[in-house]
Amino acid sequence: MKRRMPSVALFAAATLGPLALLACGALWGGGWTLAAALCMALLAGGLDQITPQSETAPDSVGMAGEAALLAALALAHLIALPLLVNAIAGAPARPLWQQAALFTGAALWFGQVAMACAHELIHRGRRWQVRLGVLVFGSLLFGHHASAHRLVHHVHVATAADPNTARAGEGFYRFAARAWAGSFRRGWQAESARRHGRRPGAHPYAAYGALGIASLGAGWLLAGWKGALVWAGLSALAQGQLLLSDYVQHYGLRRTALPDGRLEPVSARHSWNAPHWFSGAMMLNAPRHSDHHSHPGTPYPALRLPEPGEAPMLPWPLPLACTIALAPPLWKRLIRPHLARWR
Repeated sequence: MKRRMPSVALFAAATLGPLALLACGALWGGGWTLAAALCMALLAGGLDQITPQSETAPDSVGMAGEAALLAALALAHLIALPLLVNAIAGAPARPLWQQAALFTGAALWFGQVAMACAHELIHRGRRWQVRLGVLVFGSLLFGHHASAHRLVHHVHVATAADPNTARAGEGFYRFAARAWAGSFRRGWQAESARRHGRRPGAHPYAAYGALGIASLGAGWLLAGWKGALVWAGLSALAQGQLLLSDYVQHYGLRRTALPDGRLEPVSARHSWNAPHWFSGAMMLNAPRHSDHHSHPGTPYPALRLPEPGEAPMLPWPLPLACTIALAPPLWKRLIRPHLARWR
């Protein structure tokens, strides 16, 4: 069954609905904490299976309010992060199961929704939107991704020069260590090269470092060492989910060399896609990854799925594929025939 993405209201419900449950859990505890965790962990998979397909073409009405939703999500994230850290680590102490439920639900929301929002913002043309996206990434101790993603990943995707493109047969954990360190280094180099010959000023990485220190400092002010530790833990799990998305969405895909020695241009065939409607809405259409790489500035409601045979399709919703990738032997065995057919 196929569904049309009717308006930004669907994206708002899929992204802000779970955050409302998390806020209730942070304020009142009890069953709200469990409801928030279960919503993030199970709801998307269940709804994806009930109505798994979505149509590719949005209409003009569906675009209304898309930028406002991004700004609202970013501001909601910046409020929710300290609120949830305080609820998990602060006094009075909650029962352990409530802390675990809040931590789980919050980590999943920050990794799948806040990161997707920041990713959208850094691709926008207005300076305030880019800076807001950097602020979201920086609050999750991942500021350098704003540079590495635009200046390295989008330029070198599906090549050995891109740290965030997984090689066929490479397990996620080995990839994650290589991608984090490699993107940090390559992003630094790319930003330094851009600054060559320009007026002197602060390097963007100085801002990323300051944001990270300020974020951990906020955690410390909220709840001492435990607050800083919870803030760092939520950030690490959010970063891991973004790296999982990169791992899955480019796994084993490579651009070929042309007769003149140059690499073929980036095309739809260099990204894995998924057509599942609810997880797509929750992640701001990130699973429509081929169109994003072909048109990085396209707003998320306007991203289209590739035509059949034009690009590889994941056999599972993106969140489920990322979960499978956490078990490298299982992931390699299950994805191998799909990658071989595409190749």
